Amino acid sequence: MYSSQDKQLAKQLISHSTELKSGENIMLQLVGLNGIGLIRALTAQIRAMGANPFLKIEDSETNRLLLESGNEDFWKLQATADQLPLMKQMDAFIGIRAAENIYENSGVSKEANDAYSKQFLNPVHFKQRVEHTRWVVLRYPSPAFAMNAKMTTSRFHEFYYNACLLDYGKLEEAMKPLEKLLRKTDIIQLKGEGTDIRFSVKGQNWIPCFGKRNIPDGELFSSPIIDSVNGVITYAPSVYQGKPFEYVKLHVKDGVVTDFDSSNNDALKEILETDDGAKRFGEFSFGLNPVIESPMYDILFDEKIYGSNHLTLGKDYAIAANGNSSNIHWDLVCIGADVWLDGELIRKGRLFVKDELKGLNPNQLLLL
Repeated sequence: MYSSQDKQLAKQLISHSTELKSGENIMLQLVGLNGIGLIRALTAQIRAMGANPFLKIEDSETNRLLLESGNEDFWKLQATADQLPLMKQMDAFIGIRAAENIYENSGVSKEANDAYSKQFLNPVHFKQRVEHTRWVVLRYPSPAFAMNAKMTTSRFHEFYYNACLLDYGKLEEAMKPLEKLLRKTDIIQLKGEGTDIRFSVKGQNWIPCFGKRNIPDGELFSSPIIDSVNGVITYAPSVYQGKPFEYVKLHVKDGVVTDFDSSNNDALKEILETDDGAKRFGEFSFGLNPVIESPMYDILFDEKIYGSNHLTLGKDYAIAANGNSSNIHWDLVCIGADVWLDGELIRKGRLFVKDELKGLNPNQLLLL
C-alpha cells in the first residue's frame, strides 16, 4: 500500500524530474526503510510504463557498520564489482533518504569517511551518476525529521509535500530574470551579520534548478572563480557526515579558508583537512523555495531556504565548474545577507528589491 501523496510524488519524480521513458533503466535507492511506500508507488508506475526499475534498499544502521569497518580496498571492491558496473547501465536514478536518525554516522572516523568518499562515493555517484544519468534525490518525512524541523508530525507532513510538490513551472519562469542578470555579473558581495564576503563569477555558467535533480527544489547555482573569494561568512546550523554544527564561520583569503570558528571545531578541522580542495569553494547558489523558511538540519531542504545563499566547500559540479577538486561537497547555508551584484543591491535581507526579481519573493511564488 502507498498513500495518494506518494503516488503524486512518484508521478512527479518519474515524469518531471527524471523524464523516464519506456524501455529505460532506472535505479531506485532507498536508504532507511521508512520510505518503502514511495518505493512501491514508484515501482508500480515505472513498470506500468514499460521501464525497468533496479532496486537498492539499504538499512542505515547496517550502512554505518560498513562505514565504520570499511577501508579503501573494501570500498574499491564494492564500487568495481557491484555498483559502478550497474550504475553505468542506468539511464536514470532516484535516491530516497529515509533514515530516522540523521546523526547515525556521527561516530565514523575521518579515515573511514575519506576511504568511502575516495573509492566509492566519488567514482560511483559524483563521476558516474551525477555526470551520466538523469538523477534526483530527496528525503522522506518521519517523526524524527519533524523534530529537527521543530514541527508536529502532522504539520511537518503537510509542509513536506507542499515544499516537494511546488509549482516548478512557475518557479522556472520566475528565475529567468535572475539568471539573465547573473550571467552578466562580475562581482557578487554578501553582507549580513557575521558576513562580508565577495567573489567573482565572471563568465561562469548558471544552472536553474526546478525539480530536476533535488526534491524539494528551488535554487540557481554556479561556482565562484576559484581564487577570487575574500572575506568572512557565517553559516546557519548544518550536519555533515553525521556531525552537527550549530554555526560555522570561515575567514577566506584568495579563495582559501585561512581561519575558522564553529560549535564543533575539531570536526570542522578534520573536514577542512580532507584534501587541498576542501578549503576552497566549488559552488555558489541562491535558495529560492518559498515554502522553506528555516534550517532543519537537512541540506536538501536547507539549501533551498528562500532568502539564502550557499557557498559550498569542496568539489565543483562539471556543469558549472571552477576547477576545484575534492572528496567533499558541503553545502553550507548563509541566510538573510544583503546581496550586491556589481555594486547594485538586488536583495535586502531575504526579499528581492529589484523590480524584475520580485517575482521570486514568497508572496508572489505562492500566489494562486
